[in-house]
Amino acid sequence: MIAVKSYAALDKASPLAPLDISRRAVGDNDVLVDIMYCGVCHSDIHMARSEWGPSIYPIVPGHEIVGRVSQVGASVTKFKVGDLAGVGVFVDSCRKCSCCKDDLEQYCDEGMTGTYNGYERDGKTPTYGGYSNKIVVDQHYTLHVGNFKAEQLAAVAPLLCAGITTWSPLRYAGVGKGHKVAVLGLGGLGHMGVKFAASFGAEVTMISTSPSKEADAKALGATHFLLSTDKEAMAKAANSFDFILNTVAAPHDVNMYLNLLGVNGKMLVVGLPPEDSKVSAFQLVGKRRGIIGSMIGGIKETQEMLDYCAEHNIVSDIEMVDMKDINAAYERVIKSDVKYRFVIDLATL
Repeated sequence: MIAVKSYAALDKASPLAPLDISRRAVGDNDVLVDIMYCGVCHSDIHMARSEWGPSIYPIVPGHEIVGRVSQVGASVTKFKVGDLAGVGVFVDSCRKCSCCKDDLEQYCDEGMTGTYNGYERDGKTPTYGGYSNKIVVDQHYTLHVGNFKAEQLAAVAPLLCAGITTWSPLRYAGVGKGHKVAVLGLGGLGHMGVKFAASFGAEVTMISTSPSKEADAKALGATHFLLSTDKEAMAKAANSFDFILNTVAAPHDVNMYLNLLGVNGKMLVVGLPPEDSKVSAFQLVGKRRGIIGSMIGGIKETQEMLDYCAEHNIVSDIEMVDMKDINAAYERVIKSDVKYRFVIDLATL
């Protein structure tokens, strides 16, 4: 076993605090990654506080991981010691179902193995995430982080969740030049959605309830800004978009935004509100509109995204924090007081 330092929640009411944990010894197909940076995702907070069902305590959050390989197993061919590596939302899957064979491990029929708050495939060994100084992962579920500048590495970390979560539906939908795309909500997901859609050649509109977001949205690559509380502007925008990337995690009226889609328009849903939305069938059939859900991406697709981002100089907008300040960072995330992702410097652990 490998001794590891981490920050963990011992129960749903406790603040995160230092905890010594153990990782498995490096197996034949494993790589040991010394973690340099880990992004802070809102889902970290939900799970640390058991807001998405009972969590497995102690819980070590973190699934936006960038680090350097310090040891490789005897059968590892994908990595060598010294390579930069990334770990995302999951670290294993059944490997035999049709989804896994089609490089869609995130939709594994038996369920993917979460990087944290899950169990290894043995069904009894808890997984611990990136709020720690080391992690052991099978080489297949580890990503190459190459061709980024050294000063960009911290901002690469959120690509492993916020990045792939928005990349995957935009790519699946075939978003590109000539399309009109609206991004609903400017946060950790939304800011990456704007960057990607603009990079793909689409005409991007940011939709927000806050007029103060306009300048930021345009700086990120949006051409237009639509204030959703402006009834006249919303009415004028009816039937005008090919796609809406919905990143909103708060309760909202989906039908109001469906009305902005033209014929055959698609709403791509990646936000997870606490309550199910009521969708009007009339809004769908009237213009043959559709709603598509999407969850992160498989290993192959995530690697394609990382390679694209390195080539096109795309990273997340981040604010670095020390490990000791993680609880304060959580409170700021809840208040949407971050542009647009916190990243922990694990050198401070």
